[in-house]
Amino acid sequence: MSNKTFVLDTNVLLHDPMSVFNFHEHAVVIPMTVLEELDDIKDRKKNVAAEARTAIRMVDEVLGQSTPEAIAQGVEIPVALKGDSGLELGTLAIHRSPLADASAGRLDDIESNDNRIINCALEIQSREGDDHQVVLVTKDINMRLKALGAGLSRVEDYRRDQLVSDVELLPSGHLELDCEFWKLVENVETWNEGHKTYHRVPRAVFTDEIYANQYLIDTTDEFAARVSQVEPESVVLLDIGRARLEDMEAWGVRPLNVYQGMAMHALLDPALDLNLLVGAAGSGKTLLSLACALELVVEQKRYSKIVVTRSTPPVAEDIGFLPGTEEEKMMPWLAAIHDNLEALHEQDDNPEASIRFALEKGNIQFKSLNFIRGRSIQDAIILLDESQNLTPQQLKTIITRCGKGSKIVCLGNLAQIDSNYLTALTSGLTYVVERFKGWTGASTQHLEGVVRSRLASYAEQNL
Repeated sequence: MSNKTFVLDTNVLLHDPMSVFNFHEHAVVIPMTVLEELDDIKDRKKNVAAEARTAIRMVDEVLGQSTPEAIAQGVEIPVALKGDSGLELGTLAIHRSPLADASAGRLDDIESNDNRIINCALEIQSREGDDHQVVLVTKDINMRLKALGAGLSRVEDYRRDQLVSDVELLPSGHLELDCEFWKLVENVETWNEGHKTYHRVPRAVFTDEIYANQYLIDTTDEFAARVSQVEPESVVLLDIGRARLEDMEAWGVRPLNVYQGMAMHALLDPALDLNLLVGAAGSGKTLLSLACALELVVEQKRYSKIVVTRSTPPVAEDIGFLPGTEEEKMMPWLAAIHDNLEALHEQDDNPEASIRFALEKGNIQFKSLNFIRGRSIQDAIILLDESQNLTPQQLKTIITRCGKGSKIVCLGNLAQIDSNYLTALTSGLTYVVERFKGWTGASTQHLEGVVRSRLASYAEQNL
């Protein structure tokens, strides 16, 4: 029998509805309070309601027709549900949250759901004794502190979904060489395909990790390339040239630095189905994406429409209280898009007419995340703003909505996470950046520097 029992908080199941399968052969306990909270969330118009329903269905599949006595003791988790016969799974139990009992060190405010869950873990710890480890797993930092203060021996964050130990380890999308690139290369094979020039160079030239669609620049003002293919002994590079990156243009917008040039080059490439733009507030993520989207739809006619949406904590409650259509309801949260449209046309003779033209010709549609589930969006470029506030499961749901001929651009700043359940390491944006690293249909760009204003740049560095 396992010598560990993991007590799960509600936010763990919301973050990963299948989390009970990730504790291997150990015992997993879900307090009754957690089920009550899931039941309260599942019918609300929240962006975690679907996760709550998924978690409830998972518990139902595991417990099945088990007797109340078996559920209290722990029902063996069927290996077939996990889908991996190589894993040894443990048990799942439902535990009633006990009343307060000062002699057992329990918290006396049982009106607090957090306290009731902590009391549940404390009772199991008291019952099992010192030889048995009881671990409360929660993503709530304050709850972890309260549990430790109440006498619980082990409290942990749920880290099963953390692909990197530090956000600094995430790929930046580009590699800056501290010397002249061609001085490192002795053997090169060069050929042309149409107007594109490719080079095949030895893999040993690079001491750092290299992956598809990564951009390369060196200390000169001339060299710039993008990794087209990584082979066992060699790397194929698409020759771009630094001047071309810095001279990119879309909808009248030109890059202010080479990093923005890389981002625009990737955004305007129809061969890339997924663009990930990460950077500080004011680095130009939304402006560049909107300009490139308008260029692709209106000028190049590669897509038929622009679908704009974003993660908004308030929308998790409900957008129904606002008047008007779905797009009118979303406008308070998508004002940033309108601000950028104004910035794109501020030099025009009639800015308002230009904005109306862009909205009409670009066929810009503002959608709520609540209504994207279940859809298949085809022949569109999708701009997903504030994606750092989405869980990996939520981002997966949205990305898989992309139908034939669609492109999705995920924008986010990992320093501005508003969700109570997420950190920079567990954000869906972090997860997607790491998972799609090296896939030939995706590109990641970390925009360097704040270009919004001198004030914004200083605030980003010093506040």
